[in-house]
Amino acid sequence: MALFFSLNLKAQGVPVYDNTNFISLIKQLFESAKQTSNLVKTVKFLKTQKENLEKVNNVVKQLRAVQEIGRNNKRLIDVVQNDLRDVLDSPYIKPDEVARVSQSFNTIVENSLEMMEFIDQILSSDYLKMSDADRAEILKEKEMESKEMVSEIHMKTRRYRDIISFRKMQDKINNRETNY
Repeated sequence: MALFFSLNLKAQGVPVYDNTNFISLIKQLFESAKQTSNLVKTVKFLKTQKENLEKVNNVVKQLRAVQEIGRNNKRLIDVVQNDLRDVLDSPYIKPDEVARVSQSFNTIVENSLEMMEFIDQILSSDYLKMSDADRAEILKEKEMESKEMVSEIHMKTRRYRDIISFRKMQDKINNRETNY
């Protein structure tokens, strides 16, 4: 009679549950939940690793910017020590010009030293609670400023060398011997 009842239910559209299919479905749902949990853990791990990579990348950017600023300051010092001395020792630079030349170079060197102090503050303290990315951005700006200072000091040196060269040529022309 039970067989007739179950067949009759099937015919009327009422579902008949098979326990093996139900257990299989529960197992699949359980496996799916475990996989979803593992995926969530993996996503969290990857997100943490991405943040770590960004931190390392920002530190590398900071290091490169500081190295470039250091190289630029060395270039400034080399120009001041060598080229400026040659310009100031030239007999074609007038005594009243020595002070102006010295002052223009001193201004650039002072700006460079102030920049180095600012960079030291940024790197040694938790300057305004900056993130590494913000700190790297400021250092990149300072790197560009230091490149501009190097360019400016080279331009000034070239200009003074051109002035010396012109005056030297003018002196030769004015003091040449005439053989008429």
